[in-house]
Amino acid sequence: MKKIYFVGIGMGNIETLTEQGKKAVAASELLIGAERMINSFPDFQGVISYAVSSDRIMDVISEYGSFETAAVVFSGDTGFYSGAKKLNETIEEKKQQGDSFWKNCEVEFLPGISSLQYFSAKLKIPWEDTKILSLHGREGNIAGTVWNYERIFVLTGGGYSVQKICSVLAEEGLQDAVVHVGERLSYSNERIVTDLAGNLTETEFDALAVMIVENNKVMKQESAVHGIKDECFLRGNVPMTKREIRSISLSKLQLKSDDIVYDIGAGTGSVSVEMAQRANSGTVYAIECNEEAIGLIKANAEKFGAWNLKVVPGKAPEALSDLPSPNCAFIGGSKGNLAEILESLVEKNPKIRVVINAITLETVSEALNQFKRMGFSDTDIVQVFVAQGKAMGEYHLMQGQNPVFIMSGRME
Repeated sequence: MKKIYFVGIGMGNIETLTEQGKKAVAASELLIGAERMINSFPDFQGVISYAVSSDRIMDVISEYGSFETAAVVFSGDTGFYSGAKKLNETIEEKKQQGDSFWKNCEVEFLPGISSLQYFSAKLKIPWEDTKILSLHGREGNIAGTVWNYERIFVLTGGGYSVQKICSVLAEEGLQDAVVHVGERLSYSNERIVTDLAGNLTETEFDALAVMIVENNKVMKQESAVHGIKDECFLRGNVPMTKREIRSISLSKLQLKSDDIVYDIGAGTGSVSVEMAQRANSGTVYAIECNEEAIGLIKANAEKFGAWNLKVVPGKAPEALSDLPSPNCAFIGGSKGNLAEILESLVEKNPKIRVVINAITLETVSEALNQFKRMGFSDTDIVQVFVAQGKAMGEYHLMQGQNPVFIMSGRME
């Protein structure tokens, strides 16, 4: 069997390479990796090949097929946002396909020191309770994540520089979050800066810096299930989706923690607030045209710490035009524009999930017709009758509320 070591070399400074990693590289005939990482081994006596992509590394290994032992080096740790994962999966696919060369290759992972471990040690803080977020070549809701965790580690990159991230945090009310920035970690010109997010919006850092953000204003979620008591919301003269109906509607919506969600006809914002608590790493857009309701949504969002809730004044579908594509949408009020709203939602996301609340039979009929016309699947309709107990002297009577239809469907 041929042996291929996947070696995590730490931060780049050879002193952060484990003794196990050093021995594996020294015992190898072939050394593959990015030039910056290969340069950490100036005394290597075997064949050197500069390669980064999985396909190119596979080609190099195949070209030097006579080797007995090879080492592929990766920055940091092989199990922490490393190219080792994809390369190993590609090799396993080759083996499953019956490729005789790759079936004769045994891969061994040798872990290294990750940037999270190294940076946390430099700051003298633990990392077992740190939320990890990579924005290197990825999209992410940085503000939503910070609002929900006391400490997060961020891998920057792409369009997410330190300056941009700090600007986003400042815009979202997190200007006082403590930000630690590390660049060129482990090298002689290593730089570590600690300041408030609001003070770092113009400071220049390397494109691939790392950050640890500490926030003492975490958005606390009081309950593991939805169904906040009605009396906890500020209501005014605006209609509100009651607790029991709200709970069923949210269960039909099947929210995920990082979803982008619309609440169309948001009223007091009771549904929006609970959406924001469920999609606590996503964003909720509350669309509402009534001025009193808009004020109530903002007040309720502040009361419950729903900082990932954005109020969008106006009527749907016009008010939806500049919003990001949603994963789900709740329609509590359509102002007679239900067909146009559904068309706009499907245009934004052809696989969207929608939940509609209705009181009148006419709205129910139109919703079902539109679901059918537009090709929604997994459609469901329930009618909910809620009666609440009311004390009358020494007795309790049940007081009925208007029945509500809850309809849901998904585009495939």
